Amino acid sequence: MGHLLASKSDLVALIDRLNRYPIGLVDNAPLREILSRLFSEQEAFVASRFPLHEATLDELAGLTGLARDALADILEAMADKGLVMDLPYAGTVYYLLVPGLIGFMEFSFMRRRKDLPIDLPLDELARLMDDYLRGQGRSGQAAEFFGSRTALTRALVYDEHIPVASRIASYEDARRIVAQADYGAVTLCYCRHKQEHLGRACRKGAPVEDICMVLGEGARFLVRRGFAQERDKATLLATLARARALGLTHVTDNVRDRPSFICNCCRCCCELMAGVQSGFPDGIAKTPFLARIDPERCDYCGECLRTCNVKCIGMAEGSRHRPRGERYGEVDAAVCLGCGACIDACTKNAIALVPRPRRPVPPRHRGALFARMLWEKGRLWPFLWDRARTWIGRQRG
Repeated sequence: MGHLLASKSDLVALIDRLNRYPIGLVDNAPLREILSRLFSEQEAFVASRFPLHEATLDELAGLTGLARDALADILEAMADKGLVMDLPYAGTVYYLLVPGLIGFMEFSFMRRRKDLPIDLPLDELARLMDDYLRGQGRSGQAAEFFGSRTALTRALVYDEHIPVASRIASYEDARRIVAQADYGAVTLCYCRHKQEHLGRACRKGAPVEDICMVLGEGARFLVRRGFAQERDKATLLATLARARALGLTHVTDNVRDRPSFICNCCRCCCELMAGVQSGFPDGIAKTPFLARIDPERCDYCGECLRTCNVKCIGMAEGSRHRPRGERYGEVDAAVCLGCGACIDACTKNAIALVPRPRRPVPPRHRGALFARMLWEKGRLWPFLWDRARTWIGRQRG
């Protein structure tokens, strides 16, 4: 556990560095409490000196002024806590500082391993993170995470419910994302695990364990460090089917190339769904579809209302004054993610997906996504300068 509350300068430098990412961290008392429990004083200093891109041990030694062996031990401990990623490539290990969100805050609740010398006060962290993420309403951390024109994440459609005449690209299909990944693993659901430590359980009965998925190089890191467990593609596809049976919404990176995770989100625990519910309708990028209710078939039984994970279904305005048996539901098209989770809940076959007037197209890769978000927030120049400086330094050897 760290002890940083008495060392304000270390916290300020750390927060300043984390705020150079596309999703920064709003500085307040709960945040400083969280960081003081995740970072030691040395770790906070090292993190504050990280470039915005991956760096080698030698490069970090130059940036921090620390001896290589001592720095290697610090980085090892940070990787075990999910504060940095260690990424081997062509005989060299590159280190990357993990963002706060989506990043080390989630990682802190993504394992139950007891064999590591890490003692995180999860009950206390759960309370602090809940205060931090939900405090200050639309002007707090929620605005930083969900307020960009370009969303960090996007929903995926239940492909079995797309209209007959429609087609979806591979990056819009959860099953094809899994099939095309070169590596996959399952992990704990951060959101439900955090809620568990607050004494709350998922009202849909969704599990904490083995329900969210990580893919590609990031998954290799998480498996190596004990945050995830490797699974074959058949198991990952079965996990998707299990999530659909529970009426969960698939959420992934808002990119076309090599998405790195698929979370399976519920309406009661998930922080992403809570953001949309709290007034950020575009906080998660939408699928190419939206749900539509047939008023002739709908009897307003309420099952779809209880299933929708962003709470975008309600009584149609035109039916409010009708007798109970003649009322019907209506979808708020501005909020609907178009995931299709509501369709199987309807026994009257009154809900169907229809194409959106304009099909959303995500950025190609994470670099393009981050650059777009940074540009929208006025933070792009440090990102470009950092990349150029790193490239020039490596060219000089």
